[in-house]
Amino acid sequence: MIRNVLRISRWLVHKRINITPVVIRQVSTRTPNWNSNFIANRGFSSNTSDNQISDHLEQAVFEDICSETLESLCEYFEELIDQSSHLKGADVTYSDGVLTIFFGPTYGTYVINRQTPNKQIWLSSPTSGPKRYDLVLKNGGYWIYKHDGVPLHRLLQEEISKIIEDVDFKSCAHSIV
Repeated sequence: MIRNVLRISRWLVHKRINITPVVIRQVSTRTPNWNSNFIANRGFSSNTSDNQISDHLEQAVFEDICSETLESLCEYFEELIDQSSHLKGADVTYSDGVLTIFFGPTYGTYVINRQTPNKQIWLSSPTSGPKRYDLVLKNGGYWIYKHDGVPLHRLLQEEISKIIEDVDFKSCAHSIV
């Protein structure tokens, strides 16, 4: 097949035949009447210039902050489960940057894990679904979901308080509730 294409190409060059027609399309030089002020000032849900998202954060610093966050969440979830007698079979495991909280078949499993290439923490919640949190360096650092602006610890506060009474994620590292 390639041999045939090459043969035809050589034949077309030899005969100086161009099989692709040239189409000249007239393009309007008139610009639409858009409100340039609206376009310049439009806010995007992922606009994070005010929040100081950690795009240029050193890898080692990200790893430390992420580990502190996940370890403090692990300790707090262990305390909560130990104090809750109605959660039979609940379990917390933390290994290699993956925190898994199993609240039993009634409430489901939360998975919170580190995503080093993206410099994010990912949450998989049986209530709100998957979310990706970025580190904001203001106020001692906290994790925020850029699409709705809700911090990680605030979402956990809202969801876990429906499972366990008297939860308070303010004591966890890098939290803002």
